[in-house]
Amino acid sequence: MQEKIKTNHIAIFEHEPVRRVWNAKKEKWYFSVVDVVRVLAQNDRPRKYWDDLKRKLKQEGSQLSEKIGQLKMQSSDGKFYETDATDTETLFRLIQSIPSPKAEPFKLWLAKVGYERLRETVDPEIAVNRARTHWVDLGRSEKWIEQRMRGQEIRNKLTDYWAGHGVDQDLEYAKLTDIIHREWTGMTTGAHKQLKKIKNHNLRDHIHPVRYLIAVL
Repeated sequence: MQEKIKTNHIAIFEHEPVRRVWNAKKEKWYFSVVDVVRVLAQNDRPRKYWDDLKRKLKQEGSQLSEKIGQLKMQSSDGKFYETDATDTETLFRLIQSIPSPKAEPFKLWLAKVGYERLRETVDPEIAVNRARTHWVDLGRSEKWIEQRMRGQEIRNKLTDYWAGHGVDQDLEYAKLTDIIHREWTGMTTGAHKQLKKIKNHNLRDHIHPVRYLIAVL
């Protein structure tokens, strides 16, 4: 998985965050295996559960783990680390190895979110409407939503500018974002998330949109 990854997102399954990244060249989502294991196994040590499961699969002669690579994904501290990731097809096979009452609903959810990026590529309005619906469900006001979407538009222009000037994504974007955030708040994004006790959600959803606009302008 050495191709350049274009986007980094978090999908939500029954209020549980699942990290994923979009590979534009292969036109595939790659999902964090540890996140999927955490959701299905409901285990407070998903990394250990996954390590044990990998060893078990290898002992049984399964080649499933060979189809799992590593990608940089954002952790709860705001930094990017290598983590096991794989595509939807391999995840469907992996799910069979994890006894869970959530297996079937997760498969249906996975099929849906694995397909949505292709639709959004053809019609970006789908992504905009989905985000608006999500914020309405969270009880956000129409004014808040408009300001938040304006902030996202500015953020997109900023990252497009960085990309146009040779800035690589993921880690470099995180560093530049930290610089802006530190100038504005006096702390890094990771420290700000800790202060607000935010683990797997977007910090911008917990900042007043007008203040965020001022920070990035």
